[in-house]
Amino acid sequence: MPLHTSVLAIEALDALAIVPDGTYVDATFGAGGHTRLILERVGPRGRVIAFDADPLASSLAPDDSRLTLIHANFRALAGELAQRSIASVDGILYDLGVSSMQFDDGARGFSFRSDAPLDMRLDPTQGETAAEFIVSRDEVELADAIFRFGEERNSRRIARALKAKLPRTTGELAAIVAGTVHVRGKRERVHPATKTFQALRISVNDELGALRESLDAAANVVRPDGRIAVISFHSLEDRIVKLFFREDARLQPLTRKPIVPSDEEILSNPRARSAKLRVATVESEVAA
Repeated sequence: MPLHTSVLAIEALDALAIVPDGTYVDATFGAGGHTRLILERVGPRGRVIAFDADPLASSLAPDDSRLTLIHANFRALAGELAQRSIASVDGILYDLGVSSMQFDDGARGFSFRSDAPLDMRLDPTQGETAAEFIVSRDEVELADAIFRFGEERNSRRIARALKAKLPRTTGELAAIVAGTVHVRGKRERVHPATKTFQALRISVNDELGALRESLDAAANVVRPDGRIAVISFHSLEDRIVKLFFREDARLQPLTRKPIVPSDEEILSNPRARSAKLRVATVESEVAA
C-alpha cells in the first residue's frame, strides 16, 4: 500500500485548537492520518469520532479506545452523532475529495492511469456506478453535470460521444474524451479527460450536496467557540466552504484567505498543490 501523507496536517490540527478532554470529529477518515494526529493531542479522556463512506477504512483504524469509526458518509453527521448520544463536539475536520489510496487503487475506477470498471463510488456497496450514471442520464443532463462539476467547456461534445459509445471502463472513458477534444499535435499538460473524471465522480457521490448538508449539521453540533476546519482541493468545494463560513450567522470565519501548503510540502507531496484550508468558529451568542 502506498504511503499516505496527510495534507496541511499541522495547520489543520492547529486550526482545531484542540483541548485535551475534547471530542473531535474527523469527517473524512481516509487512511487515518489526521485522526492519528488528533489522538496524539487529546488526553486519555479525549475522544475522536471518525466518518468514512468506504467500508475498507475500518481495516486502517488504530486500536484505540478513544476512537469510534463510523461507516457512513459525513452527510449523516447529525443522525449518527445523535444515535450515540453526542449532543455537541469541540471541533470538526474535513479533508475533502478522494483519498490517495482510493485514487491509487486502479480497481476503484477513479483514475485513467489503469483500465478498470468505471465505478467511482466512495462507498462501493451502494448507489450507481459512473458507468450506470452515464447510461441513466440523457445527453442534456450528462452535459450539464460535466459542465457544472468539471467546468469542462466541451461538455456537450463529450456527453454526445459518451452516450453514443457508453463506456464501461476507465480506459474506454479516457479514450472517448481524448478522441473528442484532443487537438492533434498539441501537447497538453493534463489529460483531456481529467475534468470529465472529476465531474462524474462528484455526480456519482453527490459530493457537493453532501458537503452542504454536513456543514449545516456541523454548525449546529459544534459547541460555542469550537472550530470547523475544511481542506478542499478544487474551486467548487472551496467556493461552497467560503460562502458558508461567510454567510451563515452561526459562524465567524477565522481565515480571510485560505491557508495553503508551503513550497516544501508541495515539493514532498505534489498532491498538496491545490489544497486550501479554511477555518471558522461557532459564534457564542448564536449557538447558545
